[in-house]
Amino acid sequence: MPALVRQQHQTQYPTAYTAYAFLEPGGKLQKVTVPWRFPQEGEVVVKVLACGVCGTDEICASQVMPAPLPRVPGHEVVGDVVAVAHGEALWTVGQRVGAGWHGGHCWACARCRAGDFVTCEDQDINVGALRDGGYAEYVTLRSEAVVVVPEDMDPAEAAPLLCAGVTTFNAIRNMNAVAPDYVAIQGIGGLGHLALQFASALGFRTAALSFDGGKEALARALGADAFIDGSKVDQAAALRALGGAKVVVSTAPNAAATERLLDALAVDGTLLVLAVEPEPMRIPPLALLQKRLTVRGWPCGSPKDAEECLAFAQAKGVRCMVERFPLHQAQEAFERRETARFRAVIVP
Repeated sequence: MPALVRQQHQTQYPTAYTAYAFLEPGGKLQKVTVPWRFPQEGEVVVKVLACGVCGTDEICASQVMPAPLPRVPGHEVVGDVVAVAHGEALWTVGQRVGAGWHGGHCWACARCRAGDFVTCEDQDINVGALRDGGYAEYVTLRSEAVVVVPEDMDPAEAAPLLCAGVTTFNAIRNMNAVAPDYVAIQGIGGLGHLALQFASALGFRTAALSFDGGKEALARALGADAFIDGSKVDQAAALRALGGAKVVVSTAPNAAATERLLDALAVDGTLLVLAVEPEPMRIPPLALLQKRLTVRGWPCGSPKDAEECLAFAQAKGVRCMVERFPLHQAQEAFERRETARFRAVIVP
């Protein structure tokens, strides 16, 4: 058992704790020992109860977003506050909280002054790119980026809602669709299985788009009104036969499949791209002009958006399907990030 250091609010703290970090570009996660550090002004320390594994955690190893190594990844965090800085006004020891991709903002740039913190020009990121993340026993978070998490939610199911969940929920609710418009979800995976549930719960007619006919029963159980198997039919043509989709949500990284879905959109429709796709898409201008189409992305959400996502998920029974891994299996969880059904979650 690690040695303990001085008390704060009658709580004892370890002198050090275990985390898993990338030590070199392209390397595997390695066990590291991190010295305990009390929070500075504007920070809180959280005892991690669960940390979701997101596909974007790979940017630490790949250095797509260059970051100093070693670095602890993980930005879908739920845990309990165990230490706060002197003068902390928002959070107290013992609160159940979480954090997602958005790791903090500058308060001073034009976007912050407009209240649009997720597009802050100097945004901090919890992914482990700019600060250490949640593949650890403890994590230090910036106070303004922390989210209230209901104590009666399973931490492992709540954690992915702070990234994958709020991204899909916040994006769909901000589009120009109104019930009973069709919202089509391309891909029934980590993002897609949540997007399908949220779109249905928001009152839209939903169409699930997949190339795996074996997912039809699951898709319908998650709220799909229609299931369109791309291995058997032209998905765009099938959606046009339904009157066209007001929104097509791309959740699976497949540029060729996504660009073909432009033809599935109704007039004034939107192709909403949420998948991180490295390959460029070819968008013919004529297709946009004829039906006044729009291609958009959406960057997760603010802490307030995340809290609203959690509240909506609880009220409507939206649940994330997860596979749980202990902290010492962090590398295995990371390797399952694209194949888990549907989100890998580390539970220290």
